[in-house]
Amino acid sequence: MFKLLLISTAVTAALSSNSIEAAENTANLSSTTPITLAAAAAGDIERITVRGAYFGKQNADSLKTPTLLVDVPQSLSVVTSEQIEEQGFQSLADILQYTPGASTGQGEGHRDQMTIRGQNTTADFFIDGLRDDVQYFRPLYNLERVEILRGANALLFGRGGGGGIVNRVSKTASTKENFTTLNANIDTFANTVLGVDHNVALSSDQAIRINGFYEHLDNHRDEYDGERFAINPTYSASLSDVTQLVLSYEYIDDDRVVDRGIPSLNNEPLQGVDETFFGSTELNQTTLQAHVIRARLDHQLNESWSINTTLQYADFDKLYQNIYPSSFNGDNNTVTLDGYRDATERENLILQLNAVGQFDTGSIEHTVLIGAEHGNQDTSNNRRDTLFADSNDDQITTPFSDPVVIPNVGFTDFVRDRASDVSFSSLFMQDEVKLTEQFIIVAGLRYDSFDIEVNDAIEAANGATDGNNGILGRKDTETSPRLGAIYKPNEDLSFYVSISKSFLPRSGDQFLSLSLSSQALAPEEFENKELGLKWNLSDKLSFTTALFEVTRENGTVTDPNNPENSIITGTKTKGFELQLLGYINDEWQINAGYSKLDADETGRVVDGSLANRTLSQVPETMFTVWNHYQYDEKWAFGLGFIHQSEQYASLNNSVELPDFTRFDAAVYYTISANTKVQLNIENLFDEDYYPTAHNDNNISIGEPVNATLSMTYKF
Repeated sequence: MFKLLLISTAVTAALSSNSIEAAENTANLSSTTPITLAAAAAGDIERITVRGAYFGKQNADSLKTPTLLVDVPQSLSVVTSEQIEEQGFQSLADILQYTPGASTGQGEGHRDQMTIRGQNTTADFFIDGLRDDVQYFRPLYNLERVEILRGANALLFGRGGGGGIVNRVSKTASTKENFTTLNANIDTFANTVLGVDHNVALSSDQAIRINGFYEHLDNHRDEYDGERFAINPTYSASLSDVTQLVLSYEYIDDDRVVDRGIPSLNNEPLQGVDETFFGSTELNQTTLQAHVIRARLDHQLNESWSINTTLQYADFDKLYQNIYPSSFNGDNNTVTLDGYRDATERENLILQLNAVGQFDTGSIEHTVLIGAEHGNQDTSNNRRDTLFADSNDDQITTPFSDPVVIPNVGFTDFVRDRASDVSFSSLFMQDEVKLTEQFIIVAGLRYDSFDIEVNDAIEAANGATDGNNGILGRKDTETSPRLGAIYKPNEDLSFYVSISKSFLPRSGDQFLSLSLSSQALAPEEFENKELGLKWNLSDKLSFTTALFEVTRENGTVTDPNNPENSIITGTKTKGFELQLLGYINDEWQINAGYSKLDADETGRVVDGSLANRTLSQVPETMFTVWNHYQYDEKWAFGLGFIHQSEQYASLNNSVELPDFTRFDAAVYYTISANTKVQLNIENLFDEDYYPTAHNDNNISIGEPVNATLSMTYKF
């Protein structure tokens, strides 16, 4: 059932305009200027005063408090809708490629997957601060910005997030103006996107906004095809000067061919098969239908305290089936194929409450966050293995040809048929204590209760003679602390040190991998230690850098010898990262990032000796730069590159993806105040590269040179 009612922080909504140029043109407000939630939510205030300093682009929705980024003891990157449009990003993977310390995963061709600070995850995604852990490709059509927080984040977000999280901030209706924006683009491979953003101010205190898009999917790979579309209407209402309501509904439909890449040979990606599809267009399919309803209410209690409440209901129906290569024999010129069919239905109901207080005790200033969250996630999942007629098995070895000829194949009866019921409750509190103008302490604690019950229909049908009656369950209660100290020689420069912890219950990303053995295992534990510097070189340019160490105990990683299973291991990642973001001068904008990671297992012993392996899909060095130069009022140009060092495809450390450097470019032309066109060229020099993998024999191939022509019209 669809349950509604409640939220959207005036302060958060006020940040709907993220361009630096817009922020520059907005008058700075004094600390005594009265600001109402209604006015902020309507988009009438671009810059809000907080204790004498302003924040605009300089804060993040995911922090839950009006805190300047320079005062946050943690690495954080904010990618605005303008940056998304300018660089022609179509996916979260595109954004993460230009984010220091983060890399993308293949996701088996049907989901977003990422590695942040050595921690691989498919679940640490959030939308407007709420958990969004279903496995699918998240579109970008309705976003104001994307926030990437690095380091353990349990205090703000609960379980998981050991390496970091990604939070998407969605667009909301504004009473500030009526407008319609149309956009369209098409690339070299005929991938086509059409989008609309339509806002209507119904009155001075009510507005509706509709965002929608359609995409025909295509790329350089044989047989790849698909389409997806989504629509997201929102309604905003100022119930009073101090109360704001935002309602939102989103429908997503995604239907595409699943491509799990190419196998390896002689410890490297198989050569000469850049376009070869190792699957079946009929069997390699994934579909998703999602309904997400959200209500958010903000209320200013008094001059010191505000509260916000969000209720979200989401329903997901996901099907994923595939054939994929599991090995290649060069001597016999044969390929071994495997596959399965996986169906998942999930309903999420999440209620979140946050209270933010800003007050003084004597000469000490406090920004206090008190929050609570309760949710329930019901999931049903089943899996069938492939059954090849000639081998009477889920695998078959067949002569290689191009295109690959798939032998006669069907699917078995259920090899997994499970339903899970997860309930979780959380309480948390954090205090940002400004002791003096130079010293700030951030301290907080979160309590989580995580309860999972799993009904295994196959085990139940087999009876309890094997010790498993099909009813499994576990309850975990954990506390997650956060402590940070900040020293500020002046208001634009900060040095910080922090330690934070997070946990992950023993239940798998989809809550379905609980077993008799894992029932008894303690949750995974993450600890992040970080030392960093943040420097606002000017109102328009910032520099950040950090040294960090992330340790993981009782961790799970993909078994390199059986990619459908996981193994238990400990890990440690030591690293360094930096980012330069903003305007060098009035014409030249830059986003440059660098990271160096040393990520290994811990405690692995073979034949009495330590034998720790390097974590897979963690490039040791990543270096990215994007430059935007405004030549005159009509013309602008973009140029950037991504460099990624070699990385292992799996924990076996046998197959290596070579390093690569990819150059991208763009040309922008403003036809009129309402019409703009741009040409983005990805992989300008046609570099052959392999950006990511799922295992040793599912390796993705980067696109060759690809040009995308886009047009935007606003009226």
